[in-house]
Amino acid sequence: MTQDAQGNAVSGGTPESVDRLDQAIRAFTIGHGDPLALLDAAAALSPDMPMALIAKAWILAIPVDPRLATMARDLAGRARALSLNGRERALLGALDLLLNGERRASVTALEAHLLDHPRDLLAHYAAFYGDALLGRFPRTRERVARALPYWSPDTPGFAVLRAARGFALEEAGSYAEAEEDARAAIALEPHLYFAHHGIMHCLEMTGRPGDGLAWGREHVPLWASAESGAQGHLWWHTSLFHVELGQFNEALDLFDGPVMRTIRPIGFSLCDPAALLWRLDTLGCDVGRRWQDLLPRWEGHADGRSIVFADMHAAMTELRSGNEALAEARLSTMSQTAAGSGEPAAMYREVGVPLIEGIIAFHRGAYDDCVERLFPLRAEIWRIGGSHAQRDIIDWTLTVAALRGGRRALALGLAYERLAGRPESLINRRFHDEAEQIAA
Repeated sequence: MTQDAQGNAVSGGTPESVDRLDQAIRAFTIGHGDPLALLDAAAALSPDMPMALIAKAWILAIPVDPRLATMARDLAGRARALSLNGRERALLGALDLLLNGERRASVTALEAHLLDHPRDLLAHYAAFYGDALLGRFPRTRERVARALPYWSPDTPGFAVLRAARGFALEEAGSYAEAEEDARAAIALEPHLYFAHHGIMHCLEMTGRPGDGLAWGREHVPLWASAESGAQGHLWWHTSLFHVELGQFNEALDLFDGPVMRTIRPIGFSLCDPAALLWRLDTLGCDVGRRWQDLLPRWEGHADGRSIVFADMHAAMTELRSGNEALAEARLSTMSQTAAGSGEPAAMYREVGVPLIEGIIAFHRGAYDDCVERLFPLRAEIWRIGGSHAQRDIIDWTLTVAALRGGRRALALGLAYERLAGRPESLINRRFHDEAEQIAA
């Protein structure tokens, strides 16, 4: 039986079609190239090779986007009709769990599979993104530790594992180790998206916006070439460095240019421009009609049933574009989801619904109500997924609500928290100064 670049058996393939499969997995995991086109080419060469369909289904399922999930289910059904080996059946089983909303069970299934197939690069990357959906990146650190003894630096994909571990270390607060892994990964794979992403996160979380802009400028040919599929998110990070330095016009220029030009029609990706506009909006920056222009892009990409993280940013867009009725309808759908059973129901019930209620209260100027809803969620908000940098928008909103509501103790406490991690941020200093001015 033909084997892939990491030595895993591939059913129904030929050396030529498996080479296309390897190219596709590499393109997907480093974020450079067109993995879907390569998988289509592999399937055309070997119609009976299920891995071409399975890999494509995973790529479409990982973002938990309603439109893409429908396509993934079709591909999984077609793959299941072919002859499968044990590895391929395991990948399909974990995929089914993800598509059914059972994200924890999906990652657990992938972890069990990786004990038997520690060099399955697709499974590692799918589990890594599963951690992202669940807000528990440190799990990646342990999973990579279990697998690395079976890899060597010359095994194709080794750099991807280093980058994934580095990102997990960053989310766990081990910034020096995280940068070491990311830089080592870039030395092996210069275009590796998650390595550049990890370094930007380290610079963001350690309060070095100037260094972040310098890193971005120096390495932009690597992470923002024509073949860099996820560059929109790194442009978003670049815009945040400008916001932290009080350079609002520069942030808006990036929004109007590379952020919107490279954003993908996926819920998780559409969160970036919404998050940037929300930050600028709360700082009093005039964003013009950008909210109205962003709203149509959300159609079909956040349904109140799939992922709270996307629903939050879609609701922000609906509210600030002047379409409160859409946000209320979204909240109603989320409440219906919360009344159901299973993993999504618990997430929407315990976190999603009160979170959106808090966002709506903030939009309407009901700042005390916003505080009462968002403050108790702080210990649970990791459950909506994403990174610390992405979820910071919730603490940011809570801080502004405390300031506008005259809640001096809370506003000052939150400002102290923010300054402890990022003392160079002009925004954090501004929050502190405004909190000091509230009458005791």
